[in-house]
Amino acid sequence: MSNSSLNKCKSQIISTMKKTFLLISLTLLSVLLVNTSNACTNFLITKGASTDGSTMITYAADSHVLYGELYHWPAADYPQGSMLKVYEWDTGKYLCEIDQVEHTYNVVGNMNEYQLAIGETTYGGRSELHDSTGLIDYGSLIYITLQRARTAREAIKTMSGLVKKYGYYSSGESFSISDPNEVWIMELIGKGPGITGAVWVARQIPDGYISGHANHARITTFPFNKNNNFNDPNQTTYHSADVITFAREMGYFDGKDKDFSFSDIYAPLDFGGARFCEARVFAAFNRVNSDMSQYVDYAMGENLENRMPLWIKPDKKLSVRDVMGLMRDYYQNTPMDMTKDVGAGPYSSIVRWRPLYWEVDGQNYFNERATSTQQTGFSFVTQSRNWLPDPIGGIIWFGVDDSYSTVYNPMYCGLTEIPESYAVGNGSMMEYSDNAAFWVFNQVSNFAYTRYSAMIPEIQKVQDDLELGFIEQVKGIDKAASEIYKNNPEQAVTFITKYSVNNANSTVNTWKKLYAQLFTKFMDGNIKEDRPIPEGYKYITPKVEQPGYGDAWYKFIIQESGDKFKVKGEAGH
Repeated sequence: MSNSSLNKCKSQIISTMKKTFLLISLTLLSVLLVNTSNACTNFLITKGASTDGSTMITYAADSHVLYGELYHWPAADYPQGSMLKVYEWDTGKYLCEIDQVEHTYNVVGNMNEYQLAIGETTYGGRSELHDSTGLIDYGSLIYITLQRARTAREAIKTMSGLVKKYGYYSSGESFSISDPNEVWIMELIGKGPGITGAVWVARQIPDGYISGHANHARITTFPFNKNNNFNDPNQTTYHSADVITFAREMGYFDGKDKDFSFSDIYAPLDFGGARFCEARVFAAFNRVNSDMSQYVDYAMGENLENRMPLWIKPDKKLSVRDVMGLMRDYYQNTPMDMTKDVGAGPYSSIVRWRPLYWEVDGQNYFNERATSTQQTGFSFVTQSRNWLPDPIGGIIWFGVDDSYSTVYNPMYCGLTEIPESYAVGNGSMMEYSDNAAFWVFNQVSNFAYTRYSAMIPEIQKVQDDLELGFIEQVKGIDKAASEIYKNNPEQAVTFITKYSVNNANSTVNTWKKLYAQLFTKFMDGNIKEDRPIPEGYKYITPKVEQPGYGDAWYKFIIQESGDKFKVKGEAGH
């Protein structure tokens, strides 16, 4: 795109904004409150911290209005001079056109054919730095980059180049970026309306360590470089040239360069940032490192000076199943355990209905915000494995709905077809489809929310059987596909595509059957079990148990109501 075309496009956007300022302001407020506020969780696992030497990143897309489906952009070639239309990922709003590259890579979800994976969490940051005239939003930045970059370092170069040329439309964002050898965290924020570009910093996670981010900027101080050499394997930090000078110009910072903290300057920490965001990172770190108890007060928002490190070393290496477990955290074994307060109700529920904040008698209160949450559209764990051919080495373990009760299906990054049950266009947030994974999994989870402690063990049994089975199956698929790949790469891609598609569609069918079993067994507050039909009987009614609420909840009822429900005199049953 020429400079004149770019300026014309930005002028059109500014003009449109002036005409519809109120509407856009209200829309933006809605997006920030519903789609991105305190949403999304990422964890980053290096080769040396994993049991098999793979790199892994996770992502939970936790918007209440994001439909869970698996995206796919096939590899493609374009004539020179082609243009790419850019639409905001959160809203579908048309932003502009940018120059298309001549060749794009195959992308499955948030992973491409070279095993490059990218996730994100929105931290917002200083509101005055949101550039509403920018042309690239954070979602488009991810998916455009996946189509153009092959390594994590290339991705950082591509992302920073795109926002420098076209401007950054969204608020502050943290990105997880991994390839088969390296894992990086990148944090970025715009410069305000009309100032094209962004300030940003990216740091490589040291091998053997893990990191995480959950809607708060986590990079504090960092080594300052004179230039970015994306070809230097020894350079472990990249940043925009003006990351510090811009802060000085804006009056945010007047100290020494060595004391500059990206997070503290561009996204100052408050109680909510600690209790609702950093707490999720703490919970994951706490599960794998025995020294994290020293940060409990920080996670609970009681001591904001006691910040956690950007990365920690786990006590033992993590398997892909362990990392799936990180995505299923509700603050177990911490003072914030969501099954231990009154909000859990009589059935130890780990969900809390929104809004996040609520008020009683003029006093503000809040619900806990855990990694596992009901509003998840989709989540995943990626594995990049450098000992396998790229189309086979990359797996995105993909699930929809609540991570605690979802099933992570292995989708090879080289696949060329998406399972029908997970495909874009099979239903939507306001269009029910009985063959869409999103709706099938929501049926099960939402029914389980009514009697959580009774139903979740049965859900997790099926979940365990499937996921542990997939992990074993993948070993054989890897081996067979690698052998085929030696002589016929296209046939190997067909092989892994067929496996991924059939496996995922089968998962949805299994979940349909699970819903039927749960509904018939737990309907109306009962727990019913089949009984064998005795000889001479045409049929026999099932065995019925009525477990009620449990002693702890009955005691709570008495505590709250006194003698209101006390039986007086004789009473029948």
